[in-house]
Amino acid sequence: MIKFLLKGLIRDKTRSLFPFLTVTLGVMLTVFLYSYTQGALTQMVDYSAKFATGHVKITTRGYAAEESQKPLDLALVGVSSLIEKLNREYPNMIWCPRIVFGGLLDVPDEKGETRIQSPVAGTAVDLLSKPVEIEILNIKKGLVRGKLPTSSDEILISEQFARRLKVNPGDKVTLITNDAWGGLAIKNFRIAGTLNFGVDALDRQTIFADLKGVQNALALDDAAGEILGFFKDFVYRDIEAKMIAEEFNKKYGKPGDELSPFMRALSQQPGMEEYISYIKDWVGIFIAIFIFAMSIVLWNSGLLGGLRRYSEIGVRLALGEDKGHIYRTLLGESLIIGIFGTVAGTLLGLGVSYYVQVHGINMSQLFKNATIMLPNVIRARITPGSFYVGFIPGLIAPLIGTALSGIGVYKRETSSLIREFAE
Repeated sequence: MIKFLLKGLIRDKTRSLFPFLTVTLGVMLTVFLYSYTQGALTQMVDYSAKFATGHVKITTRGYAAEESQKPLDLALVGVSSLIEKLNREYPNMIWCPRIVFGGLLDVPDEKGETRIQSPVAGTAVDLLSKPVEIEILNIKKGLVRGKLPTSSDEILISEQFARRLKVNPGDKVTLITNDAWGGLAIKNFRIAGTLNFGVDALDRQTIFADLKGVQNALALDDAAGEILGFFKDFVYRDIEAKMIAEEFNKKYGKPGDELSPFMRALSQQPGMEEYISYIKDWVGIFIAIFIFAMSIVLWNSGLLGGLRRYSEIGVRLALGEDKGHIYRTLLGESLIIGIFGTVAGTLLGLGVSYYVQVHGINMSQLFKNATIMLPNVIRARITPGSFYVGFIPGLIAPLIGTALSGIGVYKRETSSLIREFAE
């Protein structure tokens, strides 16, 4: 029977070509959009982990409750001993203390007077004694001008920010901010180099300073606002990260003590869980939309095909073929078309996805004022799901369309066939 249906579809292209093209196009778009959203999600998680959240993050309970304000008076103390314990208890993790701070960056003129000032978002990391931080932050790759810092009095500044302030590597700048006790802190730095991360949220007004220098400037000796933890293979595993956080909090956490250490996994960070679930929901919505749209198109196609095949169905009924058998053969034809269309659409979708995975799509115009960690160039990512996600709309939609349009078979009355043939 399958061989018979295949021959009929190949020889009569009017009843197979349009449904085949519809399924192929719909599946191609489904595979591409799925791969593109997976790429965006992966990049968002990767950049957020590297620059903001880590795979897990340790802060004090009070700091976590007011994290948007980065309250340095609630910073972790005794960071060196805490990291030693973490290295012993979680040897498969890399631990990086950081201080996130804000303030004003003052640029002097030739006379030493203020030429321009601008708000600044600063991050202090161990740039001198811990090369892994340079690797995590892609600093060498992002270096545009100048060099890496060689002392705690040197900083890196984003290229976009440097051009706006009209400063260059070697220039002196002054950071004006508050220390951990709320007092005024003023620290002179020399710009070692400029960076470009391709992430507008970072390139807008960011500086990176060495941890020791900022600790001295902000009265945070052996203290840090947060400690980020990364799996050594830099692949985020949500279940494992949550288990580590739960174990840590049971051991070190003291509910009610705002200065006790508190760990959260990346997906438990404010806003991250919503972003991740939001993107995943949109993947499901995309697939549902294509199933619905293709079902409507194929339903209409089936209705038109049913009108064209009106006489054929009548002859088959007159020859004694059961209505149920005719209906099932129509479903069989749609299933065959769906399989071939899905395979073709999946191959085309994978081809387009691979191209966008390599070259990406520049979305910088959409991210001008974005605060989320997403690169300006979004790349698709081919995952195992990319190979089978197209089969959902590719097989369901043709069956639904044919099932709806094929109901007309049961409306044919055998008693009217003689009159139709006589005419």
